[in-house]
Amino acid sequence: MRAAVFHQHGDPGVVVVEQMDDPSPGPGEVRIRVEAASLNHLDLWLRRGIPVDIPMPHIGGSDVAGVVEAVGEGADPGWVGRRVVADPSVGYDWYELARFPGPPPTPYTVVGEHTQGGFAEFATAPAANLVEAPSHVSCETAAAAALAGVTAWRGLMSRGALRAGERVLVTGASGGVSTMAIQFAKAAGAEVFALTSPDWAEQVQALGADRVFDRTDAAWGKEVYLASGKRGVDLCLDSVGQAIWERLVRALAVGGRLVSFGATTGPVGDVDIRLLFWRQLSILGSTMGTPAEFREAMGQVFAGVATPPVHRVFPLEETRAAHELLEAGGVFGKVVVKP
Repeated sequence: MRAAVFHQHGDPGVVVVEQMDDPSPGPGEVRIRVEAASLNHLDLWLRRGIPVDIPMPHIGGSDVAGVVEAVGEGADPGWVGRRVVADPSVGYDWYELARFPGPPPTPYTVVGEHTQGGFAEFATAPAANLVEAPSHVSCETAAAAALAGVTAWRGLMSRGALRAGERVLVTGASGGVSTMAIQFAKAAGAEVFALTSPDWAEQVQALGADRVFDRTDAAWGKEVYLASGKRGVDLCLDSVGQAIWERLVRALAVGGRLVSFGATTGPVGDVDIRLLFWRQLSILGSTMGTPAEFREAMGQVFAGVATPPVHRVFPLEETRAAHELLEAGGVFGKVVVKP
């Protein structure tokens, strides 16, 4: 099969397309003929060399959609021929099991990180991770929604406990997770504020944001405060981190929740502890999601409640260019690779 791989860490130039052996599905697994796979910032971090053990040479791509071609021992042969999207998290209900004493029974892994991923003509995944994609949803849409959708759903609904009528602020609003979060929050009956570059203001508003604030304007925090009737926001879903952390905490209403799923501008956030206790605030971490949350999120996509914006689709041979585009910024939504 053809696959986009890197043999060493580095800039996008290390990504090459070459022939590799077709993967064989192991026990409980299926082999998928990949129709689409989408990029995440995780793919950039892995290529650069974050301290995670990954198989080398490495095939990235956590979001895989396509047609099941073969099954391994113990997997239901009824999957063969069906269009599917795979949950990128491997380690069933790891998040829930981790709450109990002792280690989870299986290690938590991510497709395309700890295993080989979907930037290839074929990929394997556990049969338990499969969700059938309806005919009216393209594989490009299904792949683009997978990791971004479950991350947004868990951050808003499970960790953030968003309720109808609340006011939510979504930062980095042009990103894959954030574009899904805006749609989920709007459908849940929230008033949606969004923080983004002025280049994407119209697109963000078209997704359902009620108010869009210019992240390049130093006064955006004050504008959020005034737009909220000097009350603040009930929930903030953030991936930006350090550069705006202090202002985000100040933007929260009494009893507000700040949910972090990323730190693109740095890992250290300043917090005025007096605000934390005086306003009864909560700061929560969130990433990826459980199998149940994945199915909730994809159900919203299949029902047309939320659709991931696809900025551009690249052929497999141009996976390096896809890395370059995402790394350079200026992407609205998702970048997809199609074998």
